[in-house]
Amino acid sequence: MSLNKDVNLDDVMQIIAEKLDAGGTVTFNPRGTSMLPMLRDGDDTVVLSKPKGRLHLFDLPLYRRKDGSYVLHRVVNFGGDGSYTMCGDNQFEVEKGITDEDIVGVVTAFYRKGKPYKVNSLKYRAYLEFMFYSKPIRRVIVSIVVRTKNTFGKLKPKKGNKNEETS
Repeated sequence: MSLNKDVNLDDVMQIIAEKLDAGGTVTFNPRGTSMLPMLRDGDDTVVLSKPKGRLHLFDLPLYRRKDGSYVLHRVVNFGGDGSYTMCGDNQFEVEKGITDEDIVGVVTAFYRKGKPYKVNSLKYRAYLEFMFYSKPIRRVIVSIVVRTKNTFGKLKPKKGNKNEETS
């Protein structure tokens, strides 16, 4: 029998930490849209393991922010103080100052529609390269789309204000 229930990470974090510290893995369905298109809100499943040493560029850790919230974002850079800079694949603003102490675990695989994907596969690595190096172009495209929506939204006639010619 399978029991699917939404659980607050704070309620199970001690169990997760113990499992990861013992060399096990933890599987869960992440929520949110910051990691689109790789991870879909509540549909896909990730497998977490304890990191083996320092994280690397493009690793996908689960970490705890200073405000207590948990986030699954990608390592996109490193601070001179040894900290990490993180960003979601579907975001453009980075988050700096994440330390090793903030890291809970790192994604080693994920499942989409039951099909497993390992983070060391060639297909996954190609996805990472594309997402990282296309980000400046994607940012421009998103900016154009937003401006276009704003412009056309302003051009819509208001209800009751029909401009009719009268003779």
